[in-house]
Amino acid sequence: MGKESEINGHTVPSSASTDRIVEQGARKSCVGKLAVFLRKNLLVIMTVSGVAVGVGLGMLVRGMNLTKAQMTYFAFPGEMLLRMLKMIILPLVVCSLVSGAASLDTRSLGKLGGIAVAYFLVTTLIASGIGVSLAFIIKPGVGAGSLSLGLESVRRDKETTDSFLDLARNLFPSNLVAAAFRSYATDYKMVAVGNDTNGTTLYQKVPIGTETDGMNILGLVLFAMVFGVALRKLGDEGEELIRFFNAFNEATMVLVSWIMWYIPFGVMFLVGSKIVEMENVVRLVTSLGKYIFASILGHVIHGGIVLPLIYFGFTRKNPYSFLSGLITPFTTAFATCSSSATLPSMIKCVEENNGVDKRISRFILPIGATVNMDGAAIFQCIAAVFIAQLNNFELNAGQIFTILVTATASSVGAAGIPAGGIITIAIILEAIGLPTNDLSLMLAVDWIVDRTTTVVNVEGDALGAGILHHINQQEMKKKQVQQDWELAEIRVEAVANVQAEEETSPLVMHQTKASAVPLEAIESVL
Repeated sequence: MGKESEINGHTVPSSASTDRIVEQGARKSCVGKLAVFLRKNLLVIMTVSGVAVGVGLGMLVRGMNLTKAQMTYFAFPGEMLLRMLKMIILPLVVCSLVSGAASLDTRSLGKLGGIAVAYFLVTTLIASGIGVSLAFIIKPGVGAGSLSLGLESVRRDKETTDSFLDLARNLFPSNLVAAAFRSYATDYKMVAVGNDTNGTTLYQKVPIGTETDGMNILGLVLFAMVFGVALRKLGDEGEELIRFFNAFNEATMVLVSWIMWYIPFGVMFLVGSKIVEMENVVRLVTSLGKYIFASILGHVIHGGIVLPLIYFGFTRKNPYSFLSGLITPFTTAFATCSSSATLPSMIKCVEENNGVDKRISRFILPIGATVNMDGAAIFQCIAAVFIAQLNNFELNAGQIFTILVTATASSVGAAGIPAGGIITIAIILEAIGLPTNDLSLMLAVDWIVDRTTTVVNVEGDALGAGILHHINQQEMKKKQVQQDWELAEIRVEAVANVQAEEETSPLVMHQTKASAVPLEAIESVL
C-alpha cells in the first residue's frame, strides 16, 4: 500500500504534491507560532537584550576615560527613564489604592489586608533569619579588619526612638500636597539649660521637626486606602468620584504601557553608565567579596526557594510559571534599583500575564512596594553582623534577636529608592550599640547588592498578590456554591408549598370553584 497523508482532516493517497502541501502547512504553522511568541514576548526580549547590550557598551566606553561631565551626558537616557517612572508613581499609587479599596467590601478589605500584613511580616522575618544565619556561617567580616578604601564616612546621629516616631508621623502627613514631594524627619539642636557649679553652660540635645526632599509614600498610601473605604461607605453619592478614580487609574495604566516601550533603551544606558562609573572594582570585590557573596546568596535562597515554596503552599500551582510572566519588571528592578519605579510595569504584567484580579493587584502591590522589603532585610542583617565582626564585637542572643526584630520593623519604613536601605542599617547598628562609621563600606558596594535586593523585594510583592488572588478566588467559589445551594433549597420549598396548597388549602379550593361558575350565572345574580 502507498503512503497516505492528511490534509484538512482527510486522509488522501500520498504523492509529491500532497507531501509538498503538508510540508508547507507545517512550515507555516511553525512560522506562525514563532511570530506569535515574538509578538507576545517582544518587550521581554528587548529588555533583557538592553541589559546585555548595556554591559557591553559600558565596558567599551569605560576604556575611553570619560570626564565626569561626559559620564553625566552618557547616563542621560537612563536618567530620563527614572524620571518617567517616578513621574507616574504618585497618580498610580493614589488612584489604584482609592479604586481598589472602594471596589472591595469592608469585610473583604479587612480580611485581605490582614492576610497581606501577616504575609509581609512573616516573609520579612524569615528573610532576616536567613541573613543572620548566612552572616554567621560565611563570616564576611572576619579578616576584613584592614580595609582602607579611602571612602567618605556616612554621618548618622539620629536616635533609634526618633526613627520609629518619624515613621508614625509620616503615616499621618499634616499636608497632603506637601506629602507628594516632602517627608518628615527629626533633626537636633543644642539648647542651653543652665549652668553647673563651675559656671559652665550646660546644653541638651533637643529633637526638632524638619522636612526632607522625597515623596512621603507611606502617608499617601494610608490616606488613599482610608479615602477609598470612605467613598464606598457613601454609597450612591460616592459612585461618581469612584468612577473618576477608576478612569484616572486606567488612563495612568495606558501611560505606563507607553513608558514600558522606552524601558529597554533606558535600561541599556542605566547599566552602561553604572559600569563606566565604577572605580577600584577589583580591590573592592577582593576586600568585600565575602559580604557581597553572602548578600547575593541570601537573595537567591529567599527569592529562588523560600518565596516560591510559600506560594506553592498556598496555591498548589507552579510558582516559576507565575514568575516567568514578570521578567520585564524584574529586569526593570535590576536596572533601576527602585521598588517604586518598578511598580508601574509590575502592576501591568501581573494583571495581563498572570491574570491577577485588578482589585487585588492595584490594592496590594502599591502597599507591598512601600512596606514589603524582604531583600532589604537580608542585606541589612548581613551588614549588621558584618560590621560587628569587623570590629571584633561578639553578639549575644539578645542582640541577635534585636537585629531580627529591628530589621523587620525598620524595613517597613525603608524608602523604595536606590540606597534607601543604608540609612535603615544605621537604626539596627544603634539598636545593638555598634558604631556607624563603617557604613561607608556598605555604600561602596550597595550598587551591586541593591540590584538583587530590589528584585527580591518586588518578587515578594508579586507572589503576595498571586496568593491573595488565589484566596479571593477560593472564597468567591465557596460563596457561589453556597448561593446555588440556598437557591436550590428555596426552589424545592416553593414547589412543595405550591403542591400542598393545591391539595389542601380551602381558600384555593373555594377560589377554584368560584372561577368555575359560568359567566351567565354571575350576570344573572347581579
